[in-house]
Amino acid sequence: QDAFVAFHADKGLVSKYLKPLQIGELAPDQLSVEPTKNEMLVKDFRELRATVERMGLLEPNQLFFFLLLAHILLLDAAAWLILFYFGTSLMPFIFSLLLLTISQVQASWLQHDLGHLSVFRKTKWNHLLHKFVMCHLIGASAKWWTLLHSQHHAKPNCFHKDPDIDMHPFLFTLGKKFSVELGIKKKKYMPYNHQHKYFFITLPPLLFPTYFHCHTFYIAYTKKYWMDLAWMLTFYIRFIYTYGSLLEIKSLLAYYFIFRMLESSWFVWVSQMNHIPMDIDYDKNLDWMSTQLQATCNVKQSLFNDWFTGHLNFQIEHHLFPSMPRHNYWKVAPLVKSLCAKHGLEYQCKPLLTAFADIVHSLKDSGELWLDAYLHK
Repeated sequence: QDAFVAFHADKGLVSKYLKPLQIGELAPDQLSVEPTKNEMLVKDFRELRATVERMGLLEPNQLFFFLLLAHILLLDAAAWLILFYFGTSLMPFIFSLLLLTISQVQASWLQHDLGHLSVFRKTKWNHLLHKFVMCHLIGASAKWWTLLHSQHHAKPNCFHKDPDIDMHPFLFTLGKKFSVELGIKKKKYMPYNHQHKYFFITLPPLLFPTYFHCHTFYIAYTKKYWMDLAWMLTFYIRFIYTYGSLLEIKSLLAYYFIFRMLESSWFVWVSQMNHIPMDIDYDKNLDWMSTQLQATCNVKQSLFNDWFTGHLNFQIEHHLFPSMPRHNYWKVAPLVKSLCAKHGLEYQCKPLLTAFADIVHSLKDSGELWLDAYLHK
């Protein structure tokens, strides 16, 4: 299926593991495409996939990724050197925080590339550098990220299948359909009619320093990701040793918590601008392209937007071809637009600030729908 093709770089290796599980072939008179899926769209998308492979758009430019890693390491080192040379007064403290935040967010985008196996041709090299960037530079589990993110890509914005929308209904009510359902059932975990206001002080600043911090260690421990835990400890040892030699314990804790809050805010606004305003529903078992298009949108291209979002402004192309190196998204975008136009699929592309504003607008609309259903019998 298209999901299998999208996720697996070395299909020959995976097929060896799957072969013992084969129980037979479909009978000649059986449909090869389920009724819920658009057969012509499936055919055309597979032709597009073949074209992408022929054009070499799945081949990584390793100089591009080397320069990304280099600028991450330079920013990381500069954050410490500022405190070392200029002291720990307010201005050096703030400037150091900003540099470390930029380094951490850019490292998050790079680990995302590595997790999708799009940096090296060999899977093992992607996994090895993924552990270095995610575990050692960021302090989180690489396997934890892969576990959750693969589910997100398989069924984006599908309730109970995409862990990225597990915040519904306990913190926010998401999507028009689910907001009305919650209201009709008279369920109220939070004052959802105000969620577009409390969003600013909850999810963006607190996701990393609270939930992610606990969850990555919990999953790594319960699933016995011992190698990841060992790598993660090297981040904390390095951080405490380098910054602890310059800052007192209270300043050290404040420095750590503030940069995690800044990193979290940057990450949440970027990661949610492509999904939260889109269709959120139960799994309808649609074809691969329809599934991804309903749940994703793009942000206009510019050098700043590409860098600021880690090329996730091309979220549509990324979801259709998750193993494609990010520097090739702009090349495939016109082909994707053309296929969308042919089949009447909406291809949304917005300015960056509009995409941010749409998060708030969609939360406000969902909250109002919930309140209206909640108040009416």
